[in-house]
Amino acid sequence: MSVVIHEVSHGYMAYVLGDPTAKLAGRLTLNPIAHIDPFGSIILPLLLSLLPGGIVFGWAKPVPYNPYNLQAGKWGPAYVAAAGPASNILLAVIFGLLIRFSPMLNLNPAIITIFGVVVLVNVMLALFNLIPIPPLDGATVLLSVLPPRFRYLEESLYRQRFFLILLAVLVAGFVIDKLLPLIFTALTGLAF
Repeated sequence: MSVVIHEVSHGYMAYVLGDPTAKLAGRLTLNPIAHIDPFGSIILPLLLSLLPGGIVFGWAKPVPYNPYNLQAGKWGPAYVAAAGPASNILLAVIFGLLIRFSPMLNLNPAIITIFGVVVLVNVMLALFNLIPIPPLDGATVLLSVLPPRFRYLEESLYRQRFFLILLAVLVAGFVIDKLLPLIFTALTGLAF
């Protein structure tokens, strides 16, 4: 559901900024079926779960939007891109606070464990998607804020995106491994 909320957030931000593309495509829904990418949501995660190492990776079908409909000028694509990771950060903060205040809320330990997984998944999604490599959201944000004289970087990044995304997966594992315990403890008050 975190990936679904991430994608709906992109579409909703585009809608708020004047682009009805996601709404017209029926993608402003929390129904996960509307966001399933056959390969990225089912086949790849299933295959990876069968391999040793425990790394499972996947994605949802990206929500469509038309940047020419956005009423925020050159910043529109950055706002739409940032909405996905922002939704994951918000979810991590909400569930982290629920864990932090669980003694006052008298929550069952099993619920606290589930909330902990929600925090972990959302922090990982946010951190990974903020990497500035296409097609990740961080690339769109970066390219939107760069001065026009650096637009040549966009073509270069997109040309090399397959290699860069593989590199991102490797680097993200290292970076997330270092940052995740710090962020988890800061949000929940629990040791990682």
